Amino acid sequence: MNQRLQSGTLGALIRHPARIPRASRAALALAPRGWWRRPPFLPLPDPAYWHFRLETAGGGQGDTPPSPDEVLEVADWFHRMRKARG
Repeated sequence: MNQRLQSGTLGALIRHPARIPRASRAALALAPRGWWRRPPFLPLPDPAYWHFRLETAGGGQGDTPPSPDEVLEVADWFHRMRKARG
């Protein structure tokens, strides 16, 4: 995952701390099983899956990372969808 995306997203979360639990749950939902057993020991999505999601969500070649605001919007969407499911 892009370093600029990570630092920008972290900054956005610091500005909106109420969204941290939502973003954490969304990150864990995207993480592959057993992520804690492999370096870098972070719940990061599989690179192939991440590329696919960037390509389908943003169009193009899938090489343009989302903005930090888009990441938080997805976390909010994930929260609303989980809440609607019950």
